[in-house]
This record gives sequence, C-alpha cells and structure tokens, in this order.
Amino acid sequence: MSANTPMASATVLERDAQQAMGDHKVHPNEIAIGVVIGRASEYFDFFVFGIACVLVFPKVFFPFVDPLTGTLYAFSIFALAFIARPIGSVIFMAIDRRHGRSVKLTIALFLLGGATAAVSFLPRYDSIGLSAVYILAVLRVLQGLALGGAWDGLASLLAMNAPRERRGWYAMIPQLGAPLGFMVASALFAFFLVNLDEADFIDWGWRFPFYCAFTINVVALFARLRLVATDEFARMMDLDRLRPVPALELFRHHAGDVIRGAFVPLAGFALFHLVTIFPIAWLALNNTHRSPGEFLIVQFSGAIVCAGAIAASGLIADQIGRRNCLIMSASLIAFFAVGSIIAPLLFGESAIGQTIYVTIGFMLLGLAYGQTAGAVTARLGNHYRYTGAALTSDFAWLVGAGFAPLVALFLSQRYGLAMVGVYLLSGAACTLAALFFDRSEMRQM
Repeated sequence: MSANTPMASATVLERDAQQAMGDHKVHPNEIAIGVVIGRASEYFDFFVFGIACVLVFPKVFFPFVDPLTGTLYAFSIFALAFIARPIGSVIFMAIDRRHGRSVKLTIALFLLGGATAAVSFLPRYDSIGLSAVYILAVLRVLQGLALGGAWDGLASLLAMNAPRERRGWYAMIPQLGAPLGFMVASALFAFFLVNLDEADFIDWGWRFPFYCAFTINVVALFARLRLVATDEFARMMDLDRLRPVPALELFRHHAGDVIRGAFVPLAGFALFHLVTIFPIAWLALNNTHRSPGEFLIVQFSGAIVCAGAIAASGLIADQIGRRNCLIMSASLIAFFAVGSIIAPLLFGESAIGQTIYVTIGFMLLGLAYGQTAGAVTARLGNHYRYTGAALTSDFAWLVGAGFAPLVALFLSQRYGLAMVGVYLLSGAACTLAALFFDRSEMRQM
C-alpha cells in the first residue's frame, strides 16, 4: 500500500491541475509558444551568470588575484552547473515518477529562479571573504540541478504534434529560446553598463539582472504548466511516449545512442559560448578600444541573426533532411574555425573584425543549433524518448559547452587567439565523425 501512495498522490495532483486547465486539444502553436518562453527563461538565467563571470565576479568575488586568474576562477564556477545538470535530471526524473511532472517542474523552476536571484544578494569578498565564493559555487550547482529538472518534454510533444512535412521547422522552434534569452540578458547588462559609472555598476547595478530572474521564471512556469497539465499531455503519457524511466534502464538499452547523440551537436555547442561569453572576456582582459557595453549591443544584433538562422535551419532540414543539414552546418563551422586559425587577428583589435566575427559566428550557431534538439532525440524509441532526450542533451552540453569559455580563454591567453579556432575545429570534427559513424537518416520523430 505504501509503495502506491506516492503514485496515488501524483495522480491526484495531476488530475486537479488538468481539471483546472480544462479539457481542450493542444495545438502545436500553443506548444511552440510555451516551449520558447520556457527555454528563454532558462537561457536568460545562464547567460546572466556567464556575462557576470566576465564583467562582475573577478572584481566582486576574486579581487585577491589578477583579472585573468579571477576570470578563469569564475569560468570554473560557471562550469559547475553543466556537471550538476545530468545529476539534476536523474533526481528530478525520480520526482516526476513519484509526484508528477507538474510538481517536478514547479520545484525545478522555483529552484532555478531562486538560485539565480539569490546571487543578487550575495555579499562581496571584501565583506565575508572566501565564504562568498563558496556560496556562489553552491548557487551555481543549484542552477545546474534545477535546469536538469526543468526538462518538461514539451519539445517532444511539439515534434509529435507537428505536421510530418514540417517537422524540421517545428524542431527548431524550441531552440529560439537561446537567442531570446541572450538578448534579454545582454540588453539588461548593456543598459546598466552604458548608464552607470563603473563604481555604481560593480556596487549594485549588476545585481538587477539576477534579481529579475525569479519573476521571469515564475512567468515561464505558468506558461509551461498550462500545457503540461492538459489532457492532451496526459494522453501522451498514457501512450507511454513521454514517460520518465530510470537512468539505469535507459543506459542498459540505449547507452550507445546516448553517447552518439551527445557528440552530434558538439560543433554548435562548442561555438555557443565562443560567440557569447568568450568574446566579452577577451575584450575586457585585453584593453581593446571597444567598451563591454557597446560590444553587448553588437552581440544583441548577432543574436537576432542567430534567431533568423535557426528559423532557416528548419526550412533547410525540411528540404534536405536533418542529417544533411547538420553535416552542412558542421562543415561551415569547420571552415570558420580554420579561418580563425589562419587569420586570428580578425577578432583582435579591429572593431569591424570583431563585428564580422560575432555576426558570422551567430549565424553559423543558429544553423547548427537549430536542429540539435531533433538530433539528440531521433535515435531513441518512444518509451525512452523523454529521459533519453534530457540526459543526451545534458551530456552534450557538458562535453561541448560547459568548459568552453574556460578552455578558450586559457588557450588564447597562453598560446594565442588562433588556438580558439583549433578548439572550435575539434568540436566540428566530433560532429562530423559522429554523423559519419551513424549514417542512417535521423527520424523526424
């Protein structure tokens, strides 16, 4: 009897939520809006932290070391969330099985928003010493755990409800959350950088974007619960197509698929932070003539280009297939990386070169990133799709992007800017190799 109690409680909670939401057919456009809002809120939290790792944390939490070392320390803390993310997925999948998806999602998003907002209240190193650093690291781990729990299956539901001839288009829609989240985060930081002097920005201005995170996540929570608590979503679960399974069971049947799926998107994931977080660090540390606030505005424009390229990837995938689209984008990233190796000064002191680098980088990022959601789920059967998609994505982010700012900054400062191109080329090579060893056309489901 006690073994059935958690599931009975979960059934009651889900049933009450479904009754509150009403009985209606979920249209793919509704799912798309919910997915984009949810992803944008998650990326906002991560980009706020990433930007602060460059502009704020070295001065606020690591004033006892030189700026380069302080930034490397901050990037090390930044990577903690990517290590914690798969652990969070496993923990929250267990909560999902026992208490229902609505409960899991509510806990995860409140934890994500709360951990991000809590950073805004942290005292400086000058006030409490290394305790400030330790608390920052704990909050970053909580962010990663929460992001693992924020996986709601809406992207899979969107793919299942999309017209067959337009599944490439619908597969790219969740990815639009990334440029939208970056646009909001960069715009907030740019506003305070441009309108405040450095002392006020370091004292209090940087805290406002973190403080906004809780409100943004609450809005995203209600947008997603509106879909998760519907009869249509419950019907998909009853058909055993969006049901969480234990991680050990997943790896027992699909370990190879998870590993291959984690390597497929590495080209885009390696580029992800090399056009968002890393360039800000390079500019801030090398005393270029362009201010961080001005450069954030350039990156804001690049994010718009990225959103357009993501949309284009959906059209291209529907015409030539997802696998061919990924091969094309990875090849273009490889050429971009080679160009960065041959002419690394393109990004160096030249404002025009920096703008070109960011614009092309964001465009290629959009083309590659637009179809990665379908890539990491295409190999899994319906029974393992929900858990498998979450963990495959977690490992892809860990391998491809989690340490990218740290590694790129270290290599560029130690061996020169051309090494960033070498690092990016390795990501493109991994994607092309993974696609080569799996020659089957990726299923659109």
